[in-house]
Formats: sequence, structure tokens, C-alpha cells
Amino acid sequence: MSESPQFFECLNRRSFLGASALGAASVALSACTTTDVVTPPVPAAPPPSDSAFGAATNMYAARVDEGYQLPAIPVAKLDPKFVRQIVPDPTGEKPGTIVVDTSEHFLYLVRDGGTAIRYGVSLGKAGFGWTGSAVVQARKKWPVWTPPPEMIQRRPELAKYKDGMPPGPQSPLGARALYLFRDGKDTMYRLHGTPEWDSIGKNASSGCVRFMNQDIIDLYSRVNGVAQVYVRPNLSAAGKMTAVSNRTAEPIDAGVPRDAEILK
Repeated sequence: MSESPQFFECLNRRSFLGASALGAASVALSACTTTDVVTPPVPAAPPPSDSAFGAATNMYAARVDEGYQLPAIPVAKLDPKFVRQIVPDPTGEKPGTIVVDTSEHFLYLVRDGGTAIRYGVSLGKAGFGWTGSAVVQARKKWPVWTPPPEMIQRRPELAKYKDGMPPGPQSPLGARALYLFRDGKDTMYRLHGTPEWDSIGKNASSGCVRFMNQDIIDLYSRVNGVAQVYVRPNLSAAGKMTAVSNRTAEPIDAGVPRDAEILK
């Protein structure tokens, strides 16, 4: 059976209309796919974690260290600003530098990335103050404390320790000591632990920088070589330019122990 001309005309009209509709749909779809799509920003990667930080109760919990039992620090009685924490670096010094701000009773260990670890510390009593620069040149875990002759003269009751007080949680040097030198000579200035956690934030020691024992253990673990130390009255530009004090700290021990680790 043959198709009429009218049939082919109708078929061609339908094909044209179908193709036109398809083309229109394609244009519409193309228009949708070329519309700018707002991509949500990728969240910044979190800063590297440090297992030494977390809840204060965990950082200052009781622990056994090198065979010695350290009691917990009652963190509820601490001023929160003296709890060990990572802060934006206020010193402008290069990573690895240690800066003591005596006006605020803070010690900063500068890190990479514009941050620093801030520790609360206790500082020297009036008359035993010291500012200037030095380097950490030796360190010792659980050092024996030997009061120097000058201290025994002032406090005769310490004569029983003239040959050294055994290390332990009650030692005036605490769990760790970092020994500061200038021009190759012992300044008699120390960064060390103390059992007197309630002295943090005060001027209570004979010219040295005291830490809670859990904090000096943390700092000690991060200072593995010679480190530059600045002791400043404040972190202002003027404080940074303060001249080195003419006197060293009042000695609190008889010198660097023979078995101390010498840093290079």
C-alpha cells in the first residue's frame, strides 16, 4: 500500500517539531550547566595536634617519672592563665628560642607557624632579679641539689645538705634542671622544677625560673640542643632593648653536676 503525499508532509512536520523541541531542551540544559556554581570553601586543615596538651587535669595529673612519684597539681586552684598552653607568638623570635617575660611571669618556647608554648613560672625575689641573654648549655633529669656556701651561711639549717640533697619530688630543683651559660660560663641561673606549685605567678625564688614539675618535664623534652634564652622585663620594644643586668642570679646550687648532659 502506497503512502499519500499528505502522509509524508505530516511525518516531516512531526519530525521537524520533534527535532525543534529536542533542540530547545538541549539549549535549556546547556544553559543550566553553564550557570556558575558556588563551591563551598574547603575547611582549613586543623593545626598539628600535640599529645602534651589537653585537659588541664590530665596535663597535671599524678604520674611516675623516672621512678619518682609526682603528685597531681590541684588545677582548680591555679589561675588558668598559668596553665601550659599554645598561644600566638608575642616575641617575634625564631623557633626554638626561649623568652621569659618577668612582668607577666610567663616563659615562651617559640614554635614554627607563629605560635609559642606558654608556661606559667615563678621568678626571683626582689634583689635577686636578672635580665639579659644566655644559652641552655646543660640539662639534668632529677638533679641532686647542693646548696652553695653562700646559701648555707644565710641558712645554717641547710648545712646537712652540703654534700647534696638526694633527688625527689621535694627537691628545690624538682624533676628537671636546664643550666644557663653566658660566654661559656655558668650564670648560676636555672630553669627548674619546684614542688611549690602555688609559687607560680609570684616572685619567690633566689633568682631562677621555677616551673610546676609537669611543665619543666615538658619543656625539657623539647630542648634537645643549645637554645637561646632571653630574660626580659616585658615584651615591649623597650623591654627587648633592656641592657643585660650587671649581676648574675643568686646561686641556688653549687654548680652544674658532673653527670649533667652537655648540649651541643
